[in-house]
Amino acid sequence: MAEQRRDGRDVRDSAQEGRTARERAWDGLVATARRTVTDGLVVGTSGNVSVRVGETVLVTPSGVPYDRLTPGDVVGVDLAGRQVLGTLTPTSELPMHLAVYRATDARAVVHTHAVHATAVSTLVRELPLIHYMAGALGGPVRVAPYAAYGTDELAEKMLQALTGRTACLLQNHGTIAYGSTLDQAYDRTAQLEWMCRVWLTASALPGLSPTLLSEEQVNEAGERLKGYGQQEPQR
Repeated sequence: MAEQRRDGRDVRDSAQEGRTARERAWDGLVATARRTVTDGLVVGTSGNVSVRVGETVLVTPSGVPYDRLTPGDVVGVDLAGRQVLGTLTPTSELPMHLAVYRATDARAVVHTHAVHATAVSTLVRELPLIHYMAGALGGPVRVAPYAAYGTDELAEKMLQALTGRTACLLQNHGTIAYGSTLDQAYDRTAQLEWMCRVWLTASALPGLSPTLLSEEQVNEAGERLKGYGQQEPQR
C-alpha cells in the first residue's frame, strides 16, 4: 500500500511535484525517444526528439543509444542554438527542431526515419488522401524536397512543407511532426506512418487503384476531429 501524507496524498505524487519541470520534461523526452525505437519508427539513433521548456529546448544527443540515456545526460539549447545544458553534443538535426519552435507554437517535436513514410517520400510530392486522419495533421501531407541532413536548407524546405500543417514527409529521409505535448507529437508521427502504410498497401494490388478522399472531405474530418475525445469541463 502506498504511503500517504497527512492530507491523504500519495508520497510519490509529492516527490514527483518536487522535481523540476526540466527534469520531468527530460524523462518524457527519453521515454518518447525509446518508444520510437520500440515501435519501429527508427533504427538505432536515426531519429531525434525535442521538447521546449520555457526558452530552453531539450534535445536528444547525437549518436547516443536512447536506452543508455540517464537523467544526468540532459542536453539543452536556447532558441538561437547555443548549448546551455549538458556536455553531450545535440542532435545533428537541431536546425530543423529550432526552426519549428521559432515558427510555430510547438512544445515538442519528433523526427523519425519510419519505413513506410520514408518509402512514400520517394514516390510522391504529397501523400494521397487515403484516409481522413490527414485532417488531424492540417490537411494533405506534403513532402519537403530533399536536402542534406542537419542543414539550414533542409530546415527551410521543411518549414515550407509544414505551412498550415503539423507534420510532413522529408524526401528520401523520413518524417517530422510537432505538437503541444510529446504525446501529441508522437501520436501525429505514428498516424502519419500508418497512413503511409495504408496507401502503399492499397497501391500494391495490380490493376487496382485505391479510392481517395477529396480535400473538402479531409477538411471536414479535420473540423470534426477537433471535438474528438474527452473534453475539458467548462468552468
